[in-house]
Amino acid sequence: MMKCPNCQSKDLGKIGINQYYCWNCFIELSVGNRLIHTHQVEEDGSLSSLDDLFNEQERKLS
Repeated sequence: MMKCPNCQSKDLGKIGINQYYCWNCFIELSVGNRLIHTHQVEEDGSLSSLDDLFNEQERKLS
């Protein structure tokens, strides 16, 4: 089971193909090449990458 790399919550909702939303810390996650990519949803609906906050090991799917 996938966990949020930010808060370690398993309370994730699926919002699209390989796209998830963390209901605990309110960030959007997408999966590609066995890596979790994290994004903050901005007020205007755009996404800002948060990948630079986590190392590659923290973002790997187990």
